[in-house]
Amino acid sequence: MRIVIADDAVLLREGLVRLLTERGYEVVAAVADGDALVEAVVTHRPDVSIVDVRMPPSHTDEGLRAAVEARRLVPRTPILVLSQYVEVSYADDLLATTGGGGGGIGYLLKDRVAAIDEFLDALDRVAGGGTVLDPEVVGQLFARRRRDEPLRELTPREREVLALMAEGRSNTAIARTLVVTDGAVEKHVRNIFTKLKLPPDTEQHRRVLAVLTYLRS
Repeated sequence: MRIVIADDAVLLREGLVRLLTERGYEVVAAVADGDALVEAVVTHRPDVSIVDVRMPPSHTDEGLRAAVEARRLVPRTPILVLSQYVEVSYADDLLATTGGGGGGIGYLLKDRVAAIDEFLDALDRVAGGGTVLDPEVVGQLFARRRRDEPLRELTPREREVLALMAEGRSNTAIARTLVVTDGAVEKHVRNIFTKLKLPPDTEQHRRVLAVLTYLRS
């Protein structure tokens, strides 16, 4: 798997390069700012890019904006964003780039990198076209729900299933987490699609739309 890394923190950037190289990944570029990220994605067409949200010059959202620009120039290029903090609006902006239903997107807190196997699993899922959200982001999304949101019609169990979908889990993984059958999860997912008024489409596209509805509520 070919990877681009964009992070202005030298220790983290070089640490990721070493970790990924040792695990058999190929790091084709390791850069320190948003412009260099966009150039690297356009040049190398990596299988996935790991991007810090805050980079020079203002250390606000340069990394995110560069990621969005990279996906505009190279549609559906997979992006895994790493952030020091939970910034729900940034996750929302990035997920909005999945409107066409393709291309992996992930948003994780940087401390997740310490759980190496989980981090690499998330990286592989994003590279494969999946959507992965940090559980802390999911928790804050629930905290900011409003009474008039479209999720109000979901049952508590359906909300649990949608939260796990937002973390990028498959139906089988959701069933294992909730200790229910795959069939029960499939029923809950169908109910979620119906209640959120998501028309029949590819399964992956509707899952992304459901997560977007969740984020924007």
